[in-house]
Amino acid sequence: MISENLKKLEDRIGEICLKSGRNRSEIKLIAVSKTQPVEVIQEVLNYGLKELGENKAQELRDKSELIKEDFRWHFIGHLQTNKVKYVINSADYIHAVDSIKLADEINRKAEQINKKQKILLEIKTSGETAKLGLDNEKEIFEVAEFCKGSSNLNLTGLMTMAPYTDDVNVVRNCFIKLREIKEKLTNNGYMLTELSMGMTNDYQIAIEEGATMIRIGTAIFGSR
Repeated sequence: MISENLKKLEDRIGEICLKSGRNRSEIKLIAVSKTQPVEVIQEVLNYGLKELGENKAQELRDKSELIKEDFRWHFIGHLQTNKVKYVINSADYIHAVDSIKLADEINRKAEQINKKQKILLEIKTSGETAKLGLDNEKEIFEVAEFCKGSSNLNLTGLMTMAPYTDDVNVVRNCFIKLREIKEKLTNNGYMLTELSMGMTNDYQIAIEEGATMIRIGTAIFGSR
């Protein structure tokens, strides 16, 4: 089932890229493997996928001790400062940095193991009170500047989550906003390359609006 789902997904991503003038090689497909057992994740790796995403710190720690192949872990969930220690050794990317306090702790823990940690800032583009992330431009620039000045952080991009809605315009506007913030930061000297946006229900729109990372769970593993 996993390989069939991945084949369908890859075909669909290829179609979207063709229609929107994107190059497939620009987009990292991250298989969101939260709650999935190691044997199921192994099917994804056997297919050839090289990016896995987890959103629970201890789950990432435990799985990283069991799976030792050549791929990249993405930590995509909300990260508390006291749980940075669980992800710092294995996460190639930490997607949801939303404060100077968290960035400082990641930098401190990365320095202890002589690592340059790739991070993305989480931006709240939807205006939803329940969503996390930076939503004030002044604050976004302050956190970006802190990261730029931190010796063990590599600020590579931005991430966001659109609302779960059938209103395509609402979703598209969230992704456009993230892209525009990235462009503004880039114009101010921050060399950002990544836009982490789009999940199973909205990855087509995300690709059309410039996503370089899409985080897909259900379309690969089925409903949990």
